[in-house]
Amino acid sequence: MIDYALLDALAAVVRHGSFDRAASEMNVTASAVSQRIKLLEERVGSVLVKRGQPCVATASGALLCRHTERVRLLEAQLADDMPSMAGSLLGQSWPTLRVAVNDDSVGTWFVDAVAAYCAGRRMLLDLVIDDQDHTAERIRDGSVQGAVTTQAEPVQGCRSVRLGRMRYLAVCSPSFFDRYFTAGVNREALRRAPCVVFNRKDALQARFIRRLTRAEIDPPQHWLPHVGGFLRACITGLGWGMCPTQMIGESLERGELVELAPGRHLDVDLYWQSWRLSIGWLDEFSAVLKQRAAEFLD
Repeated sequence: MIDYALLDALAAVVRHGSFDRAASEMNVTASAVSQRIKLLEERVGSVLVKRGQPCVATASGALLCRHTERVRLLEAQLADDMPSMAGSLLGQSWPTLRVAVNDDSVGTWFVDAVAAYCAGRRMLLDLVIDDQDHTAERIRDGSVQGAVTTQAEPVQGCRSVRLGRMRYLAVCSPSFFDRYFTAGVNREALRRAPCVVFNRKDALQARFIRRLTRAEIDPPQHWLPHVGGFLRACITGLGWGMCPTQMIGESLERGELVELAPGRHLDVDLYWQSWRLSIGWLDEFSAVLKQRAAEFLD
């Protein structure tokens, strides 16, 4: 019989990427968490966590994390079906859904799409922010139960449905455009003009440059891992960046932003991947997300 206290420690370490943060969540010491992981590894005969910054699950660890999360989902469903058990045998009566989602989606459409359902259904959200090209890794390692991702092919044990498309435009302030692009948006201008990059996983600016120039160009880069700060950097003339149309419509109308290359854009297709395990409220969430996403995405 697997000891779920040990599995909970493993899931917490993978979820937070840190023994210290896992210990804080569990109200124990980091040493106690480490001992539980070591004991679990001894029992299953396999290394389960790659220690580092962050800590990540091995293939075996990911399998156990997914198992643990599925058990928790089943318990949440049981609490929903048998309210008399909630809060006594099963603990928290509100189910919690951990979702990996990109910051641009959170800042534009995702919360609006799911807020009414979660409030009415008494569901708690635990959002894990990552680049849309990398969120699928979070569901693969078992640290989340669903992910908004650019990966269309289902992760093993998951289902994948298309949500829609986010369109990104290359924008900057009018003064920035006059400073760098009066002679045209060409290779030399793009080589000199600073751009704004969300983080080291953000490849949208590089993709736009390649599409426009068919060249590998390494411009000066500002690193701004905050969706609001990213937009403000473009508006205030700090640099140019790729912004979703849902975020910049009013700024374009007011003349705070201009397009670098009108008519040229990047489209990013988004998919919802969630566990194939059939659980009532998880299936309902997936259906609502797909339906509401169609109202916000192309």
